[in-house]
Amino acid sequence: MLQAIDSSVRKSQLVGILETVCQELELSDTQYKTAESRYKAVGDWLFSSENALFHGAEIYPQGSFAIRTTVKPMGSEEHDLDLVCHVPKFSPTAQPSELKRLIGDRLRDNATYSSMLEEKSRCWRITYANEFHLDITPSTYNPACARGGELVPDKKVNRWKPSNPRGYRSWFEDRAKLQPRLLLHESHLVEALRQVEDLPTPTRFKGFLPRIVQLCKRHRDVWFSTKDSSLAPISIILTTLLAKSYAFCIEKVPCENEFDLFIEVFRHAEKFIDIQLRNGLWQYCIWNDTTLHENFAEKWNHDVRLADNFFSWHKQALADFANLPSVSGLDEIRQSLSPVFGETVISKAMSSLTSSINSHRSKGTLAVGTGLGLTNIRPNTVPIRSNTFYGR
Repeated sequence: MLQAIDSSVRKSQLVGILETVCQELELSDTQYKTAESRYKAVGDWLFSSENALFHGAEIYPQGSFAIRTTVKPMGSEEHDLDLVCHVPKFSPTAQPSELKRLIGDRLRDNATYSSMLEEKSRCWRITYANEFHLDITPSTYNPACARGGELVPDKKVNRWKPSNPRGYRSWFEDRAKLQPRLLLHESHLVEALRQVEDLPTPTRFKGFLPRIVQLCKRHRDVWFSTKDSSLAPISIILTTLLAKSYAFCIEKVPCENEFDLFIEVFRHAEKFIDIQLRNGLWQYCIWNDTTLHENFAEKWNHDVRLADNFFSWHKQALADFANLPSVSGLDEIRQSLSPVFGETVISKAMSSLTSSINSHRSKGTLAVGTGLGLTNIRPNTVPIRSNTFYGR
């Protein structure tokens, strides 16, 4: 039983390291506020136009920017931040290319934005060098969606496609609010053991579901960096599958600790892909539950390599994640995490951890409980001097 407790404590400490990794990957609070002020300034310029179509329009974040699951791109300091420019007065029967042109023309009228502007297939990009770039997608209302959905251009900008960015954000946040009931924390036996040997305070993820999404997106980016990145699963697919799996696991899958829940959420994610055999071909559907007829896996049905690569990556990522608790010692931890999440990010995260350990050591507040690993000085713990981890 003590061995099981020790394993859970190790995993709790590993969760603390992964939390640090996520903090290295995401926008800082300062960066987020800067990006927010800049996209609002873009909106102010757009909607001060004399063109009546822009009256009542709005600009707002979507995707990872909206749900706080941003991940720094591989080999770049610039975050990709997605925005929607919603123009409800624009007719959904008109061509989406016309709305896109109106937005682009207005942005070009601003000397600052004009020099930073780049046209993409379905949006306009404003790049703030070495910080982030804002991708602004035009939209109008969707008369066929009773849930407040919108219409956005498809990649070729020759037709509208249904979407619901704000509805999706609410859908994701509702799932993220679900709190796991971890068996280890509820065990009377653990409470009895605490009277003998004090357990370290568990280090929790700051927002469990968003952290899972960030870690999985980062593993995807690292894994596909040596392969054809065009075949990597898009972020909305990972986010949707993980959110559905998280709600399922919270209700159906008992877990002792947060790390085990992380593994189970990732393990069960592929269950939420609707796969059917039609006319001898596999058809894949990952539905957007907030609007009708939006299949995030639509491209999989035109290029089977996309599905094949998802399942290959999922299998490898599951093995990599499950192996993480088997190592101990800072050097082994670093060597194990680097190929999974990238050397640069892990170096920064481990440096932060090492600094924390050294700070506690210098203050005489670093200790080890028998079979428990690192903690602060408490009853029934022994002070340590060496730069160790997991009690070694």
